[in-house]
Amino acid sequence: MDDLNRRILRELTHNARLPNTELAERVGLSPSACLRRVQELERQGVITGYRATLSPEAMGIGFTAYVTVGLNDHTKQGQEAFERAVALYDEVRECHNITGTVEYLLRVEAEDLIAYKRFHTDKLGTLPQVRQLVTHVVMGSPKDDRA
Repeated sequence: MDDLNRRILRELTHNARLPNTELAERVGLSPSACLRRVQELERQGVITGYRATLSPEAMGIGFTAYVTVGLNDHTKQGQEAFERAVALYDEVRECHNITGTVEYLLRVEAEDLIAYKRFHTDKLGTLPQVRQLVTHVVMGSPKDDRA
């Protein structure tokens, strides 16, 4: 991974729809050399895909929270059952198995506080593996590089 590849990746992270000619100009390569590098980064699995960044407000999302989840069943089967359950919930946008006093960190999006409460009570709170839920409401995101 050289500096040119890092610059290509940085530009694509900010705008994956950048035309190859503009990308090449920004990183100081010819268009053909730039395209070869991008294709090689894709082939190597460094670039795993391209996505659209959606506006939460335009999608009707007015509430975001991080939820820590402590399990009462620490077996592999218990963790897998929890992971299968949350994979089905549209409200769960990210699920991370973490170290520390709890097992999981979820990023949850909902229309509003009422919708989140319904999700918390009727879905997460009913899972048999769950021992503890702690909600951290997002009040703002001054930096968010997930694109």
